[in-house]
Amino acid sequence: MNDELLLRYSRHILLPQIDIWGQEKLIQAKVLIVGAGGLGCPAAMYLAAAGVGQLTIADPDRVELSNLQRQIAHTTDDLGRPKAVSTQETLRALNPTIQVEALCQRLTGESLTKQVAKADLVLDCSDNFATRFELNRACVRLRTPLVSGAAIRFEGQIAVFDPRREDSPCYNCLYADQGELSERCTEAGIVAPLTGIVGSIQALEAIKVLLGIGQTLTGHLLLVDGMTMEWNRLAVPRHPDCPTCSRR
Repeated sequence: MNDELLLRYSRHILLPQIDIWGQEKLIQAKVLIVGAGGLGCPAAMYLAAAGVGQLTIADPDRVELSNLQRQIAHTTDDLGRPKAVSTQETLRALNPTIQVEALCQRLTGESLTKQVAKADLVLDCSDNFATRFELNRACVRLRTPLVSGAAIRFEGQIAVFDPRREDSPCYNCLYADQGELSERCTEAGIVAPLTGIVGSIQALEAIKVLLGIGQTLTGHLLLVDGMTMEWNRLAVPRHPDCPTCSRR
């Protein structure tokens, strides 16, 4: 790192758990973020600011006025523009030393597999179960760590699934694939700062997994109730008959 990068990341380098070696590792890391909405915006911004060297943002949607209440990478001037491109520009302005790729498409099939294969870690910030389950299957197959987040109304949750670990469950261990059963925020609503809380924790867990530091949420589900500010951490064991990961 040159002097400019040493100063930019000086607060990381002061931490003995990260230091120069850890920051260098972040600079070399490749992260795929699926979804540039309420969760993907803050998660991507913190990972960009932290110096993760290559970020890929995948989202097929365009910025709508109702998004601006919580999707902080977009502004009023971005209305009608692709979310992936808007986020890309925000991240480049935040940290021009990193590489950011925008994919204005819903990843599925071969395109999803290709992007997961290129990544050291994946963040699931999507808004539908079809994407979540397909992304989980690809991460299990390719042994790529997956940091999952979700938020609706005043409730949020975060989990880490790391198929490199024999004791790690996968998303399918936690939820059975029964189609689109849950509400979306378009019907149920969502309080704005909650997505920032969940997305920020996803970014923190991603950094810990990439550097191999601390105790991650692998094997656990972290729940937050924004109305009471109560937090619960539940153990999630690997399901012996999981249709996705039981034979890995």
